[in-house]
Amino acid sequence: MTSRAVAAIVPCKDEADRIAATVTAVLGLEGVDRVVVVDDGSSDDTAAVAHSAGADVVVHARNAGKAAALATGVRHLRELEAAEGAIPDTDPRTPRHLLFVDGDLEASAANLGVLVPPVLAGRADMTIATLPPQKVAGGGHGFVVRLARDGIERLTGWSPVQPLSGMRCLTAEAFDAATPLAPGWGVEVGLTVDVLTAGLRVEEVPCELHHRVSGRDWRAQVHRAKQYRDVWRALTRRRLARRLRRVLTERAPGVAARG
Repeated sequence: MTSRAVAAIVPCKDEADRIAATVTAVLGLEGVDRVVVVDDGSSDDTAAVAHSAGADVVVHARNAGKAAALATGVRHLRELEAAEGAIPDTDPRTPRHLLFVDGDLEASAANLGVLVPPVLAGRADMTIATLPPQKVAGGGHGFVVRLARDGIERLTGWSPVQPLSGMRCLTAEAFDAATPLAPGWGVEVGLTVDVLTAGLRVEEVPCELHHRVSGRDWRAQVHRAKQYRDVWRALTRRRLARRLRRVLTERAPGVAARG
């Protein structure tokens, strides 16, 4: 088991009622020594509440989406680590592993600890939480989940149980392999495909988490439509990139011979 530390990145918007409990729970996880909350254009007091709970906070003036918030959080973390390099017992060459946490988990975030040991022990490069049935049933019909699961399987040969789960622990190397992140709500699918394509190991881990579930009103339906769009785009771009790599590989011998 390595002593390498873990930092949690929490992207959120308008979670003032939940973020304090989430941050407190995550700060109590073994191995986690820092929580970075990215307030992605909130209209409430999310940033102030998160700071009071003990998080480092970065604020987007306008909503930029989950992928952008995650990227901002990791970039801020690396800047903090670089500054800590002046401290004798801190090695800036050993960046922290990452724990991605949704801001609405509240006290159930204390159960995220099961994601960390496989990464710290080197058994997995990325772990993904699989959630139990939620206390309140969602209003979706599974279209986005099926699109994501089938697309990941076609591209990688691996069929995840919950392809859209956002709670993940991953090595710094795995994050780099997936950078730049797929934009918007395609970020989870992009992460999975890119990490597996890089030859790294992914493991799903059951985790007792509970979060706010989207309903059936028109706002929820618009959200699901945007999610479907972003997942489709993430898969399509990776499918096209794979075809391009294949074409370039097939042409390479001929190019070399002419050279």
